[in-house]
Amino acid sequence: MTKSNALLESETNNLSENKKQIERSAKAHWEGSLKTGKGNLSTDSSVLDDTNYSFTTRFEKGVKGTNPEELLAAAHAGCFTMAVAALLSEKELSPTSLDTKATVTMKGLTITNIHLAIAGTVENITSDEFDEIVILAKKSCVISKALNIPISSESYFIG
Repeated sequence: MTKSNALLESETNNLSENKKQIERSAKAHWEGSLKTGKGNLSTDSSVLDDTNYSFTTRFEKGVKGTNPEELLAAAHAGCFTMAVAALLSEKELSPTSLDTKATVTMKGLTITNIHLAIAGTVENITSDEFDEIVILAKKSCVISKALNIPISSESYFIG
């Protein structure tokens, strides 16, 4: 086990030992048929509050609203970016900025992969060290662990 893996596991264990079980939830409401109907999504935090989703927001571009794949991409981008920040913090490094784009690819009705692209500005670290952290974060991110699909990544070290 690498030092970074050991530190991440230690932090995860600390969270597990010091915190109660965490539950997050969202609600979906739908009215009508699949193609002509519509629905809304809400989260307990109210970040999503009756947010529109429909067949057209899922399968057509330019329609205002969200879709399950976009929400999965957002969740994965956020989790992965936090995992990178956690690994940097364990090395006593604080990123100036981390920007991630998660792209969910779907063929038919099957999600085939997710690609994570991160750009990071971090002082006192090399590009190779940043790449290593990105690879570890991709494997250790909670959302990555929950998915059973190929996940690829690329990093852009800004400095």
